[in-house]
Amino acid sequence: MATAMERKGPASMHLSHGTRPVAVSTGYKFATTWEQNAPLTEQQLGAIATLAQSAADRPLPSHVVALAQRSQRPSVLPVDREAETPAIDASQGGSLLSEQVELNSQHHFYEWYTDLESATKSETEEKYRRYVDTLTGHLQICDDILAHLDGSLARFDDLQAHHQAVATKTKSLHEVCERLVVEKERLIEFADALRTKLNYFDELENISTQFHAPTTSVGSGHCLPLLKRLDECISYVENNPQYTDSSVYLVKFKRLQIVALEMIRAYVLNVLRNASSLVQASVKENSTQDGSGRIAIAEGAETLVLYVRFKAAANDLKTLIPEIEKRASQNRYSEFLTSLTSLYCEQRLAVAQGVISSRIAEYAKRERLPSLTRSGFAYLSQVCQSEHQLFEHFFPMSSSDPLNLTPLLDPLCTTLYDTLRARFIHEANLDLLFELVDILKGEVLDDKLERRRETVAGLRPTILKTLADMQERLTFRAQTYMRDVIANYIPSADDLDYPARLERLATAAVGSEEEGRDSYLTWYPPLGKTLSCLSKLYRCLEPPTFTSLAQDAINMCSTSIQRSSKLIERRASQMDAQLFLIKHLLTLREQIAPYEIDFSVTHKELDFTHLLDHVRRVLRGRASLWSSQSLARTFSPRVMDNQTDAKKELEKNLKVTCEQFIMLVTKITIEPLLSFITKVTAVKASIRSRPVDAEVRKPLKEQAFATPDKLAEMIAAVEKVVKLHVPDIVSKMGLYLQNSSTRSILFRLIKSNILEAHGQVLALLYSDYTAAEASQVPIMKQSDLQSFLDGLCSS
Repeated sequence: MATAMERKGPASMHLSHGTRPVAVSTGYKFATTWEQNAPLTEQQLGAIATLAQSAADRPLPSHVVALAQRSQRPSVLPVDREAETPAIDASQGGSLLSEQVELNSQHHFYEWYTDLESATKSETEEKYRRYVDTLTGHLQICDDILAHLDGSLARFDDLQAHHQAVATKTKSLHEVCERLVVEKERLIEFADALRTKLNYFDELENISTQFHAPTTSVGSGHCLPLLKRLDECISYVENNPQYTDSSVYLVKFKRLQIVALEMIRAYVLNVLRNASSLVQASVKENSTQDGSGRIAIAEGAETLVLYVRFKAAANDLKTLIPEIEKRASQNRYSEFLTSLTSLYCEQRLAVAQGVISSRIAEYAKRERLPSLTRSGFAYLSQVCQSEHQLFEHFFPMSSSDPLNLTPLLDPLCTTLYDTLRARFIHEANLDLLFELVDILKGEVLDDKLERRRETVAGLRPTILKTLADMQERLTFRAQTYMRDVIANYIPSADDLDYPARLERLATAAVGSEEEGRDSYLTWYPPLGKTLSCLSKLYRCLEPPTFTSLAQDAINMCSTSIQRSSKLIERRASQMDAQLFLIKHLLTLREQIAPYEIDFSVTHKELDFTHLLDHVRRVLRGRASLWSSQSLARTFSPRVMDNQTDAKKELEKNLKVTCEQFIMLVTKITIEPLLSFITKVTAVKASIRSRPVDAEVRKPLKEQAFATPDKLAEMIAAVEKVVKLHVPDIVSKMGLYLQNSSTRSILFRLIKSNILEAHGQVLALLYSDYTAAEASQVPIMKQSDLQSFLDGLCSS
């Protein structure tokens, strides 16, 4: 271990003092970094391996070989080859080997060996020391290089720091420049916006100058752009009242707008007047005047003269007026557009009114009232359609509103209205009034107006006005007709000749080929007239008006029938009068059933009955005239609602008449039976009311009116009447009542009364009489009587 430590010598000591760790570690790091940053390719690695193999077989240097040859001599001890490899100093190593030493003893050998070993060791260490010195120099060079590299890296770091500082400053400069550019753009935009806003105020003088320029006119095409720019300025100033002097500018702008609109209005009026003058001149050329001074123009030339030429003459307005209509949402332009439509209607009315009045007067001369109504409204329908088309040509956006043409169409349509009203207001013929209302409702309103709804909408008010007047006239004449013809009808002898009148009609129907005769021939004349009038009024009048008239007509007709039935009772019999009344009341009820109206009418009435009671209390001193209640409240009448229903009243009268007829027939056929049953009931009631110890009660068969002989006589008489008179009654019912179901209902009640009375008598006969006594009474069986009556009903 000591030898090994000694072999290390100064070099080891030198490396252990800090040079080796710094240099070697730095060199290692440098080599490693170098290898990582500059790797060798496969070809370069192969070349290095080839060089390493060639260097391994390299021979010793020439001076080492020469030195070995000079010092080589025979020796007792073998020479180590390793000692030959390093370069040995000739002054030291050569002297020990070249000396001839005599080794006399072991001691001398050991001394010689020790010296030789020391010399060899010194020579070997010298070689390594030189090598160590060489390495130390190299390490020092490497350390210097590393120091230089550290300095270079430090300078590079400084350079990088300076570069970073420059980059930061450059970036800050760029940001500042960008902010300046953005600020510049913002200022430019602000300047542009400010210039844009100021332009609206600056336009006042420019627009005013151009409007007042002598070369500026509405027809030149420069007016509309100026008007559009003026509208934009007004809108901007109105929306920005916060600007200085905005109210002043707004007043000036609006004043300038009024001037511009007045220029346009004057231009439109001038164009319309020129067009009207041209059309009127053309009308005079193509027309003739009749005796009354009216202008008559040929029907074929009317459209060409009144509409085509006017459209061509006023064609300059085709582009101007739509621009005004686009601005109609503004109040100023809406009013201005209304004034333009009024001007248009005035000029058109001046052109067309004379021609249209002449045409209607021509129709009125040669046609009857129904034909005049048809042709007049047909002509006005064409006029309205043509006027609407012409108006749509100049006012395309305003044509959808029919009210815009009202100032024009109302005077034109009033001409026909005045002509018609002057004639139908004096018309007394009810059928002609029915026809006129049918024409207006069916042909004019439902046909023409529905097919040309928008184009002839201006004609609707005149039609409705005419229809209302006709319906009013019709209502008045219907009331007069009901009063004169129905309520005040005076029947003739033939009208009251019942049942002979029905027998004659029945005989005529049997003798003819038509078995089913018309039932209205058998009606009482007021009934037929009432139903005919109601059927026509139902189509012509409004439901409230018709309800009131129907109420009056039904009441009048029912009263007239009842009055006639009393006259028939005097002339014929009570049964004929009742059957007459049943027949006509039943017919009236059946004929008014299809009308979908409410026949109830509520009337307002004033009730003064409470005033009478109050006056009585005042006169008797029970109340004071100056009570706490006000006089107005005390003496004010009460409003009472009085509801009447003509249909219910009719049914009530019919029911009462049917009950009277049933009781009449029952009384005629079985009156003795009814009297007998009444007497029996009275006798039995008196017997039950007597006390027990009273006089011995007499049996029913011992009563004077109920002896078997009296009962047999009575039954024979009743059965004779039933067999003889009931078929006549059924035949008479068939003569008055053609409906078999109605006859069955009435006769079923009569049959029920007869069978009930017959059954009661038969029960008394079996209960209060002996078999021998009952056999003396010729009474029919209940089943036989029922079969007989059923046969009469089915025949």
